[in-house]
Amino acid sequence: MARDNKIRMPSGMGGLVRYFEDYKSKFEIQPQHVIILVVVVILLELVLHAQGFRFLGIQ
Repeated sequence: MARDNKIRMPSGMGGLVRYFEDYKSKFEIQPQHVIILVVVVILLELVLHAQGFRFLGIQ
C-alpha cells in the first residue's frame, strides 16, 4: 500500500536543454580568424595611440 501513495515526478531531462546541431550558419568563423582579428585590432590601437596625432594632422 505504501507504494501507491508515492508522489511521482514527471520524467524529464532534469532541466537540461538540448540544442540541435543540424543548423548550419551562413557565416562560419574559425577560432584562428578571431584571434588574428583581435591581434590586428590591438596593433592598430597601439599604432594610433603612438602616432595618431600625426595621422590626423593634429599638432
